[in-house]
Amino acid sequence: MTMKSEELAGQVALVTGASRGIGEAIAESLAARGAHVIITARTAGGLEELEDRIHDRGGSATIAPLDLTDGDSIARLASAVAERWQQLDMLVLNAATLGTLTPVAAIDGKEFNHLLTLNLIAQQALIANFDPLLRRSADGRLLALSSGVARNPRAYWGAYAASKAAFETLVTSYGAEMRNISKVRTAILNPGGTRTQMRARAYPGEDPQSIKEPAAVGDYVARLMVEGFDSTAYHELPKVMVEA
Repeated sequence: MTMKSEELAGQVALVTGASRGIGEAIAESLAARGAHVIITARTAGGLEELEDRIHDRGGSATIAPLDLTDGDSIARLASAVAERWQQLDMLVLNAATLGTLTPVAAIDGKEFNHLLTLNLIAQQALIANFDPLLRRSADGRLLALSSGVARNPRAYWGAYAASKAAFETLVTSYGAEMRNISKVRTAILNPGGTRTQMRARAYPGEDPQSIKEPAAVGDYVARLMVEGFDSTAYHELPKVMVEA
């Protein structure tokens, strides 16, 4: 199997949480359209398998094992990207943790601190460190993966929903700041119900065949990157994708 097109040829994308699920699918779809993808996750195993698949299909990828809770690691990665490519065209903020679904009064403080560190604080560090590289691009795009509970909170989802609501505010604020001073644009994507490990943990009784595969999200993101989007845009996908 070979790559499908060169619509994103010459562009560099960084995808977090790329070792599985939605992040993996996004990285594959961007590479399939000619982008060089820098794929990050906490462990190298899944990244190496993804890198091999991309290369076998004629694409281009670089793995970067990264603990996002370590701010120094983010800064080092940004420096390495700047030295090798000088700019970043696409930043996909996908990595997140669900945490325990529990009443607000029962949230464990230590776990909540870790959840906020990954889902919010690390995301700001990524934006801050890669902002100069996005600005150097002629078409810098930042896409943030969120969740419906960020805007429609529900019982027992308080910790995760709060982190995603704050994340959306952070990204939208950055997009508003960039709108009139640079070509950097931001968008938020709520992928909707998708067949992932996180989804299975959250909805253990759900039939996985009743929701879409990560590849559908990956294809949507790739098309979004090719076609472009308005800054601070919000996109939402249904649980089931219907072929046009």
